[in-house]
Amino acid sequence: MIQPFDDTYFMKRALQEAEAAYDKGEVPIGAVIVANNQIIARAHNLTQTLTDVTAHAEMQAITAAANFLGGKYLQKCTLYVTIEPCQMCAGALFWSQISTIVYGARDQQRGYITMGTKLHPKTKIKGGVLAQEASSLLNRFFVEKRNLN
Repeated sequence: MIQPFDDTYFMKRALQEAEAAYDKGEVPIGAVIVANNQIIARAHNLTQTLTDVTAHAEMQAITAAANFLGGKYLQKCTLYVTIEPCQMCAGALFWSQISTIVYGARDQQRGYITMGTKLHPKTKIKGGVLAQEASSLLNRFFVEKRNLN
């Protein structure tokens, strides 16, 4: 029997956010934050919309989750994000003390792993959940952008 609220279920919700970003012409990265099997924050990249280089999906989700919880720490929460966080987002996630990060595809060029950024020592990491879907969406976005220019 498949658990209805598993990593795949929540990553699909993050992919829906990435699709929303794609539809707005934003780099298609989406995120959700979950506490007690409930989505408490949904977000996607808004860097173009807000003309703000810090408006990554993870940053938007951290803010929304902190507002929902009424505090800055995201202990006992899980972030689902379609692409491995960058070093900026990893730094914010470090300070949030989030319990778990589940990401889809690796970012071989700008991801926190390549950049050598540390996460909070208590944060658990799981990668590769629906990685193909996340990577395909991102690749499609950049191919279309290149063809328009």
